[in-house]
Amino acid sequence: MNRRTFVRDSIKATTALSLGSSLVAASAPAEGASPSFTFAQVPLPYGYSALEPHIDALTMEIHYSRHHTAYIKNVNDEIAAKSLGFGSETEFFANASKLSDKARNNGGGAWNHNFFWQVMKPSAGAPSGKIAEALTQAFGSVEKFKEQFTITAMGRFGSGWAWLVSDQGKLKIGSTPNQDNPLMDLSELKGTPILALDVWEHAYYLKYQNKRADYIANWWSVVNWEEVAKRLG
Repeated sequence: MNRRTFVRDSIKATTALSLGSSLVAASAPAEGASPSFTFAQVPLPYGYSALEPHIDALTMEIHYSRHHTAYIKNVNDEIAAKSLGFGSETEFFANASKLSDKARNNGGGAWNHNFFWQVMKPSAGAPSGKIAEALTQAFGSVEKFKEQFTITAMGRFGSGWAWLVSDQGKLKIGSTPNQDNPLMDLSELKGTPILALDVWEHAYYLKYQNKRADYIANWWSVVNWEEVAKRLG
């Protein structure tokens, strides 16, 4: 075997080994093996003070660096402790009814907040184009959509989330308790999340105290409608 042949065959073997390792890593591990999927915290798309005066910097810092970070750590700890072999977030939530409370609650908290940060931005404007058309078609007008969404968010007793989802192409508004989300197999609200609002008190209490209605009214000023339109498809 000459040097050129040796190098060529070595590259082929290395490539095949690498591809094989990737396929193994992506598949569900055997019982007792390391999990193939864990949650990751998305970088905050803006600074802590960027959403002021609607959401204050201290609330954003505590919300992102303490609450959200804790959800990420806790769910990944539970994935490791229970050797959960799910290959994706979708698979994880499709089996939510079989998970421990720690895995379900913290997995929901991890995913929900990753979603929440991305559907907000500084100096957001009004919805336009296809998202405005879709909201008008589904709810009568953008303002009627906001009214119905606000009623749903206000009506969620205690902690939870308000959602706009697409269920087989139909837009629906609903809410979930605690850190549940519409991707979970046990959720009464089903569909692909398009927009979400966190109505846990830690999301607004420092600035708004118990005035959830004021928090919701001001939140509309930071909704990232371009991102919502992307998720609409």
